[in-house]
Amino acid sequence: DSVSPRLCINSYYRSLLMGGNKDSNISKFLSQRFDSAMWIIKSIEQRRITMYKVIKSIVDVQRDFLDYGLTRLKPLTLKEIADIIEMHESTVSRTVNGKYIQTPRGVFELKFFFQTGLENTNGTSTSSESIKKMIEEIIESEDPYNPLSDQKISDNLKNRGIIISRRTVAKYRDELAIPSSTKRKRY
Repeated sequence: DSVSPRLCINSYYRSLLMGGNKDSNISKFLSQRFDSAMWIIKSIEQRRITMYKVIKSIVDVQRDFLDYGLTRLKPLTLKEIADIIEMHESTVSRTVNGKYIQTPRGVFELKFFFQTGLENTNGTSTSSESIKKMIEEIIESEDPYNPLSDQKISDNLKNRGIIISRRTVAKYRDELAIPSSTKRKRY
């Protein structure tokens, strides 16, 4: 709010309109322009309020990520945010499109917070970005002479309560540009 300029009607034109100009064409013209200006001002204010609601609800849902890091990012859908702020999903989509937010964890596109996820054994779910971070950490801490296979990484994640298939581990590992266990092996 402190960065956004405040819009208002120029006092000179307002006085012309309120002055009760005797020429009906001028009065009609000024009235139409005044209505157009007020519509723009109200529309911009509505947009600001919508952005505030969307960002506040994202921050509320993703508080653990902001406090503790990527491994705490929760799966989130546009529909969930739309339900929270009682607006249509398409409104939320248009609001987050091409917008960024500066957080203590860095600058993120708002779309980043809308992650798919996998079910956990305890009934909760974990975002794909969190799982990718866990896979990176597992691979970083592995024995380079005996690297973990995708199945062993899958089993390791299952021990942490995350149900994930070997194929999904392979897919995420490829997305992270991490080679397979045979290519990571040191001799």
